[in-house]
Amino acid sequence: MVKKGSQAVLKERASAKKYPWPLNMRKRFKDDGILSVEKDHLLFTQDLEFSSPSAAAAVVHRGHANGLIAWKSKTGKTLKEIESV
Repeated sequence: MVKKGSQAVLKERASAKKYPWPLNMRKRFKDDGILSVEKDHLLFTQDLEFSSPSAAAAVVHRGHANGLIAWKSKTGKTLKEIESV
């Protein structure tokens, strides 16, 4: 779940063109008003549940991402570390 008010990177990475599904998701979310374009970032206008941590990370990070290592707690532990406990 990505919470309302969370930010996403505005510009897509060049490597995202190789695997365009995150770009397609971002476009759909922009078209649906779930992501709004701000000055230097995208803003989630509502809570949004994703099918996986990697799908959420790919949308937030502007291209393919491994959600198990992209998401970190306030103390710096990755989701993979947290789930392995």
